[in-house]
Amino acid sequence: MKYGINTLDDFNFKSKVVLTRLDLNSPYDKENNKLKDITRIKAAVPTIKELSEAGAKVVLMSHQGGDLEYQNYISTEFHAAVLSDLLGREVFFIDDICGPAAREAIGNLSESQILLLDNVRFMAEELTLFEEKLKLTFEEQAKTLVVRKLAPLAQFYICDAFAAAHRSQPTLVGFEELLSSAMGRLFEKEYEALSSVITTSQRPAVFILGGAKIEDAFNMMPRVLTDGIADKILTAGLLAQVFLLAEGIDIGEPSKKIIYSKKLDRYIDNSREILERFREKIVIPVDFAYTDNGRKEISLNELPSGSAITDIGSKTIDIYKKEINNSKTIFTNGPAGVFEMPDSEMGTRELLQQIARSNNFSVIGGGDSISAVNKYDLWDGFSYICTGGGAMVRFLSGEELPVVTSLKNAAEKFKK
Repeated sequence: MKYGINTLDDFNFKSKVVLTRLDLNSPYDKENNKLKDITRIKAAVPTIKELSEAGAKVVLMSHQGGDLEYQNYISTEFHAAVLSDLLGREVFFIDDICGPAAREAIGNLSESQILLLDNVRFMAEELTLFEEKLKLTFEEQAKTLVVRKLAPLAQFYICDAFAAAHRSQPTLVGFEELLSSAMGRLFEKEYEALSSVITTSQRPAVFILGGAKIEDAFNMMPRVLTDGIADKILTAGLLAQVFLLAEGIDIGEPSKKIIYSKKLDRYIDNSREILERFREKIVIPVDFAYTDNGRKEISLNELPSGSAITDIGSKTIDIYKKEINNSKTIFTNGPAGVFEMPDSEMGTRELLQQIARSNNFSVIGGGDSISAVNKYDLWDGFSYICTGGGAMVRFLSGEELPVVTSLKNAAEKFKK
């Protein structure tokens, strides 16, 4: 047991059905119908392999894609094929989650066999809206359909989805109410590493927050700024654009359309409150880039832009580079722009390369951030790379994650 949570060392899994919740969520290339990055899938292999070699009947569960923005929202069938290649043995797949077909397939498993169920977010109970609107307790989540149908078939539950540990959803926090539970090897590794980061990070500490998923940033920023965990926050991506709207700056209709279509306008008031309290610690870009027959840059004073903003500009890149050089600790979550496209990758590439060249302690997290690190071959340039973005951000803010709480509860409840 570590941190009040059981590990794989605490149980004998031979001949037992082990429900294993992973985070295999990966970027998806829609045009070529394939996964663009398999880093998270690779990270899950040690736990799966250990359980299979211990003689467990391994049932894998994972979500894929965001149900709010409807991005990368596909079946996990691709993931089964990738896992089969990585493990060197067949990982069976069934396009069901907890229906009769899935339950029959689980019942037919032999020792050491591995079965991957379909995307759990195809279940209404696993949707983010379900989580945000109903706010069910762990006990209530144990009564949801997916838990009621699958829990009776298993003897153990393993959570190796640290990247989703900030979520309170049935397959993440419900099974611990009914089954002896433990964290997987990846969860254990990331929990241990981030715990060490909080206690040993040097100052000044700078957070670079970007990307398109900005919800968790607003839960985290007031806390890390109030508690002094972060000395400055450098904003990029859609986060920076929401802050501009909060300051009454017109960023242009194409960019506003993206903000409103993703329902991120609800954070404008939050941004205004944060700026009122911490304006000297929030750094907003002074220029931006958009694509119009190549990369074009526009200053803050020249906004609004007739095209959607896709990156930070050259002057902002230089300012952020200086902040990186002056820091002792860097936390990064989310790319600075649309790094997948040549005309809008400069901000992401330049900042990541600068961090990798620096001597400061650096932690980066999140699926898109990891994809960018892989694209620019910078894996060895960071002190620690975390598979979780939102989970990392909330963990570093000092918040105990729902899955951590649930696993601790299970360790206490089933300790006999």
